[in-house]
Amino acid sequence: MQVITIYPQGFASNSHIVTADNSNCILIDCAQERVLDECKKRGLMPRAVLLTHGHYDHIGGCAAAQNAGAKIYCGNGEEERILSNENRDIFGVEIPQFSIDGTFADGEEIEICGLKIKVISTAGHTSGGVCYLIGDCLFTGDTLFQGSVGRSDFPTGNAHALTLSVKKLYALQGDYKVYCGHGEPTTLDYERKFNPFVRG
Repeated sequence: MQVITIYPQGFASNSHIVTADNSNCILIDCAQERVLDECKKRGLMPRAVLLTHGHYDHIGGCAAAQNAGAKIYCGNGEEERILSNENRDIFGVEIPQFSIDGTFADGEEIEICGLKIKVISTAGHTSGGVCYLIGDCLFTGDTLFQGSVGRSDFPTGNAHALTLSVKKLYALQGDYKVYCGHGEPTTLDYERKFNPFVRG
């Protein structure tokens, strides 16, 4: 399995390209259309976009990805807010239109492009946010960062729920490489020991 992180240009989140066969791939969040250009350069065909949550800085390239044939998925309940006026108004921008092809429940295990993916519900940054566990990699969106945690002051955010979600990640057995929605990667064991906001 290979993970390629595409860092944003301007206002956007990290996007992560994940491939098992160096031919087909999934995207964890698709922040900008340029993510698709990066896939093309590498000879990768995006088959699915797995959204950690629906804020604009994570979904700006989803319409282009869907037009190119990728299916778009998110956590249960998040689909209702992704293209809502409330979500658009947070950032004051128009969200390119796309549709949600399916949603995932907490604990659901799926397989896409030869990748076995476990869905972990992590409310707090948004009420329908999720993280994805793939092999020894944990994709945390805006739930857990290197040395920090996500904001909880946006609509549907909840500070107590966020703390519980981070502790839920800490309770996973073993160590994992953590790919965040913003900033550099870290490890789960490091965050358990040193994260000043929530300790393991």
